[in-house]
Amino acid sequence: MGAYFVIAVVVGLIAGLVVTRLSPVKVFASALGVLYFTGFITTEQVLNKATNLGVVTLLALLLVSLGLEKLNVLTSLSNRLLHPNLGISILRLGLVTALSSAFLNNTAVVATLAGGVQRNKIHRPSKLLIVLSYTAIMGGTMTLIGTSTNLIVNSFLLDSGGSGFNLFDFFPIGAVATLAGLLTLAVFAKTLPDHTVGDKAITDYLLEAEVTEDSNLIGKSVADNGLRDLNGLFLVEIVRDGQLITPVTPREVLHASDKLIFSGDVTRLHVLDEFDGLRSFAMEEGLLRSNLTEVIVLPGATVEGRTIKASGFRSLFDAAVVGVSRAGLPLSGKLGEIVLRAGDSLILAVGPDFRRRNNLRRNFVVIDSKIDSGRISGSQSSGMLLGLAMVVIGAALGWFELVSGLALLLTFMLATGSVSVRELRRRFPFDLWLIITSALCVSQALADTGLIALILAGAEDMLGNLNPIYALVAVYLVTLIMTELMTNTAAAALIFPLAASFAGALQVDVMPFAAAVAFGASASFLTPFGYTTNLMVQNMGGYRLADYLRIGAPVSLAYTAVALTLIPRVFPF
Repeated sequence: MGAYFVIAVVVGLIAGLVVTRLSPVKVFASALGVLYFTGFITTEQVLNKATNLGVVTLLALLLVSLGLEKLNVLTSLSNRLLHPNLGISILRLGLVTALSSAFLNNTAVVATLAGGVQRNKIHRPSKLLIVLSYTAIMGGTMTLIGTSTNLIVNSFLLDSGGSGFNLFDFFPIGAVATLAGLLTLAVFAKTLPDHTVGDKAITDYLLEAEVTEDSNLIGKSVADNGLRDLNGLFLVEIVRDGQLITPVTPREVLHASDKLIFSGDVTRLHVLDEFDGLRSFAMEEGLLRSNLTEVIVLPGATVEGRTIKASGFRSLFDAAVVGVSRAGLPLSGKLGEIVLRAGDSLILAVGPDFRRRNNLRRNFVVIDSKIDSGRISGSQSSGMLLGLAMVVIGAALGWFELVSGLALLLTFMLATGSVSVRELRRRFPFDLWLIITSALCVSQALADTGLIALILAGAEDMLGNLNPIYALVAVYLVTLIMTELMTNTAAAALIFPLAASFAGALQVDVMPFAAAVAFGASASFLTPFGYTTNLMVQNMGGYRLADYLRIGAPVSLAYTAVALTLIPRVFPF
């Protein structure tokens, strides 16, 4: 019965990741909780998995990345990479992005370079932002520390008693795959999306204003109040007593407490201030006359999964949300009750303290060159770059373990003030830590109940003398599909036990299968949902799902062809 129970938990875990909108951390944590409180996982096992060398290395790297993302190098380069020739711009931007992502957090790399791309006057941002995301993904595959996916797979290898990957084991495959993908983007440059969202970055958003109890608008129709067409703002909906009225006819009579939902140019919001008793939150807080700023909500942000009203947005950031857009489209309904998601684009009316808040980079990509949150001095930048180079060289030459070098670099950053204890505490990657720990525990429960042995025995009977190449291709393709359906981290954590079983059944080395999982989990080019950077640029470039499919398909084919050709050569069976 125990085996069947664990199978049910695993099935529920997969269903929760694929079918529901629950975040991966909630799904994995729930699975861990069920197995722990039913006695299938012990406290000692949980603690052992949580302190796995690969897991600790990943945590150390992510903490070090908090300081590295403040480097001024990429910011100074962002405006010099573009050329009048689109193909040259793609190659320049792609190479710098890929090389940076090989050693720095790719989310931070995209966040740093995206602003310059968004503001450039040479090419449509929509032609370059997707290039930025794809090359950041591919560049991260070149080293062990380039993406969390590689380190997650390494954690599983170490947990199973293997030796794990070295720092540059992925480089021959990742470098060629990146070059192939980049050349594909350059060849298909003319087919890159030509959206205008980059030219009108703060238009076509959802806006909201409320009719106050003493308003002169009450009892009069929309037409009589002059609200039909406001030269850039259009009244598209009314929320009344929890009911949505749409479309709004000119004869619709306004009531007290009506929420009027407008669509159009956010910069025209001040026009609503001219109507008696028509107020927005930004007006009440005195922020409407402030500069409007556009931000993109990052995965893991404090406000993600919460409504604007419940999140205490104003007190957190000294800013009021006056417009929201998702997937390039305005949202419907009451503004304050919209549950924010990663990738949402917000227009904020900001107060005087907004630019001084130290939580901006944790929560948003800020599309505003005047905001420079958390930058460090030139000497600090030089010290961190030198320290990173020493860590990379020392770990590559075997002078010390990677985790030791990262710990030393983090200590240096704290000593020089490049990062603070408060920053490390606030941005500790608890969610990712919990996901990996939970995945390792689920795998352990499968092994303890004998299910892994049963799967292995069944696989031996089924696979027989099957060529390992076919099994490798199957593992890669399943991982690729799963990463598009959920996230790269969840896909890697779920598929590795299957890959290890295949290797055991075929009695071959597990390393090529582990590499297949790592490269397959990073092959997220077909949807915006599988990888954080794709989600980040979606609103900035006004991309639709069809754009990712059209542009991502040839990139995915080129990347896959290289990966499946080189993996068995670099990591022989």
